[in-house]
Amino acid sequence: MTDLLDFLRSPWPWYVGGPLIGLTVPLLLWLGNKSFGISSNLRHACAILLPESAKPGFFRYDWKKERWNLMFAGGLLLGGLVAGGLLANPEPTRLSAAAVQSVQDLGVTVRPGLVPAELTDLSNPGVWLLLAFSGLLVGFGTRYGGGCTSGHAITGLSTLQGPSLIATISFFGGGILSANFLLPLFMAVIR
Repeated sequence: MTDLLDFLRSPWPWYVGGPLIGLTVPLLLWLGNKSFGISSNLRHACAILLPESAKPGFFRYDWKKERWNLMFAGGLLLGGLVAGGLLANPEPTRLSAAAVQSVQDLGVTVRPGLVPAELTDLSNPGVWLLLAFSGLLVGFGTRYGGGCTSGHAITGLSTLQGPSLIATISFFGGGILSANFLLPLFMAVIR
């Protein structure tokens, strides 16, 4: 049992994790004619929780047909809890010297772990502002782009959809701009 836990706790190489994720898309399409993506669950949750009289037209549909997607999202949460609790690797994440220098150049102090303390200090109002602004941008982008990163980058690209290619390029471009311009600006403001 210890050997199995040690195996599960160690990082899996890209050539194992990538194909496992990649096989999810054809299996969903083949077994149930379903598309992989997670952002539509927010719409499903609103359709479930809003009273019928208060629902705008966008939320008036048969959400019960999408229960599988809600179960998938629940499985992701449960899997994250299991992986983060039972299977968490006790060793701190190691970064190369070049990666540490690159992150420090952005104004972020490198400590053990992956999430910088400056960005998770909830006693700092600036962090709340960043979280709220980021959430609004992600929500707007997901709705405006017709899907999330997993929906476009995994399902959309594998089914050769042109709009998904544009969306995925935009996600990566936005991430590069945010990490190199917005993050240093934010770090200067909260200090």
